[in-house]
Amino acid sequence: MSNVVVLDNGAGLIKAGMGGERDPSCVVPNCTARPPSSKKWLVADQLLSPAEDLTSATLRRPLDRGYLINPDLQSTLWAHLFTNLLKITPSTTSLLLTEPLFTLPSIQRCVDEIIFEEFNFKALFVADSPSLVHLYEASRRPYGLVTKTQCSLVVDCGFSFTHAAPVFQNFTLNYGVKRLDLGGKALTNYLKELVSYRSVNVMDESFIMDDVKEKLCFVSLDVPRDLQIARKHGKDNVFRCTYVLPDGVTYTKGYVKDPDEAKRYLTLDDKVPSSRSGENDYIEQQDPTEKNQERRTVDLSKNEFNLTNERFLVPEMIFRPADLGLNQAGLAECIVRAVNSCHPHLHPVLYESIILTGGSTLFPRFAERLERELRPLVPDEYQVKISTQEDPILGVWRGGSLLASSPDFEAMCVTKAEYEELGSASEQDFNSFSSLSLRRSIQINIPNAPLMHYKSEKFALQGKMMLKQ
Repeated sequence: MSNVVVLDNGAGLIKAGMGGERDPSCVVPNCTARPPSSKKWLVADQLLSPAEDLTSATLRRPLDRGYLINPDLQSTLWAHLFTNLLKITPSTTSLLLTEPLFTLPSIQRCVDEIIFEEFNFKALFVADSPSLVHLYEASRRPYGLVTKTQCSLVVDCGFSFTHAAPVFQNFTLNYGVKRLDLGGKALTNYLKELVSYRSVNVMDESFIMDDVKEKLCFVSLDVPRDLQIARKHGKDNVFRCTYVLPDGVTYTKGYVKDPDEAKRYLTLDDKVPSSRSGENDYIEQQDPTEKNQERRTVDLSKNEFNLTNERFLVPEMIFRPADLGLNQAGLAECIVRAVNSCHPHLHPVLYESIILTGGSTLFPRFAERLERELRPLVPDEYQVKISTQEDPILGVWRGGSLLASSPDFEAMCVTKAEYEELGSASEQDFNSFSSLSLRRSIQINIPNAPLMHYKSEKFALQGKMMLKQ
């Protein structure tokens, strides 16, 4: 059994398990919650119990906007994870930990102290998400473009924000990373506002609205047309569906009233033009006799609400942040800017090897919509190919598990002895390579995978020579 714990510490979910395994041992919320009827704070796996009623629960998260703001709470969650779920002995175990891009040195020092001084881990290796995603995808397709060129563009749509990060030879090119301050949490909050304004007050129902978002929201391929369809009545409104809130007695979790009704939007012809005439012709197909049938009222005894255009307007914010009041470019333009920040010889490879990861990419039709948005912005001579990971939520962890199983992994880590002698890894000079786990120039030998080189940024532009070969 591997002696390395792989910990993908996301702002929304913690994925943890032993290196070398395909899937993590546990995937739990990275937060604590206290239901109104209880004085006890529930942590991690306790929040997933079917018997727990989390209606209007008070939430506390250790991370905000992707960065650690409550080290004590994070330490408590990790202690529960290591002791009760993974059941490991840190003093004889190494840790591979993921951290967000551009983490502040003060936060890095704080994390190092928790790992080495509080938990007493034997060794630590810190990695960023894009490089691990690239590593895993290259190992899955030994003869694919990502493996041959050792180059990809990782689009990580996570809980707190979205990153478009170019990766070359398994090294994230920091100067090319572009960030969109919009993630799953912001989308959930926007859905809360829409439903609260139109139906019932759900501003305190974070867990319920997360479930609504994941089960009912989708990406529209033709927003003007779909907005017109959402105004229709009766059965012609293929977007209308009902979500039933928990009553705290019969059932403690919300659910979709009619799952088949929620999937009716899949019957739409995506080739319908979005011109005004096309919309009007489509709407005229409505049967006037069905308007009266639409006047069925919401069953207040079951505390339920209807959704129509909210289902696609919420994910639309990723592509149109300005509609939410954010002075930022959409995801497609974010990707173009990230590519243009890199060497011109890398542009065709990056556009042809876009990898989607993160929970927010699970919306139906996400990749297809992104390709439609991206194609007009990319030069005609370049191909655009977008691939979604087989499990976008676990993709980063699987890359870390693959790296942890490498025979060279232990040599790459910062040991507790080195930490005690030299201090926090973040305090070392970037170019010294003395004990910096991420800055060492080490080749990682992984079966059926290319050699992945962790090198400094000065080697990144060797792509020109590589592509000419």
